[in-house]
Amino acid sequence: MDQTPGDPVDAIIGQWAAVRPDLDTAAMEVFGRIFRLSRAMGDRMEKAYADYGISRGEFDVLATLRRSGEPYTLSPRRLSATLMLTTGGMTGRLDKLEAAGLLRRSPDPHDRRGLRVTLTEEGLRLIDEAVGAGLAVQAEALTALNERQTSQLAELLRQLLTVTAGSGPSS
Repeated sequence: MDQTPGDPVDAIIGQWAAVRPDLDTAAMEVFGRIFRLSRAMGDRMEKAYADYGISRGEFDVLATLRRSGEPYTLSPRRLSATLMLTTGGMTGRLDKLEAAGLLRRSPDPHDRRGLRVTLTEEGLRLIDEAVGAGLAVQAEALTALNERQTSQLAELLRQLLTVTAGSGPSS
């Protein structure tokens, strides 16, 4: 018999079972937990990044530049596409990060109308520290699972994500 304590999703499923026993709530059990886990971890990540003076969205910009490899430079358009942001949303993030000295914008030498966004040395130092802090928060959350369970969960989520949302790089 399963001895796992109930969670808020169990209560919701129980309520639906009482009023609509005809419903198959298996999908709700999975996605209700994914949504709640995402919200809880998002809050934890926001706190971890706040220690570095950045938001999760700003972390995403810096992390995308860092992952691009040396010289840690991308166009604003490429950043927007990778992060699925409007150009207006990206401009606001870039303005704040540039004012903080974490990146710089410069003319694109290959396109007179274009810009290049590059991590500064301070931005590189900060993102390397922040990514480590974020990974520590995530690893701590996974201590509830053993290594095999963590690997299985990652594979199952990969399969589900590939089928429902396609796949692509993220932070």
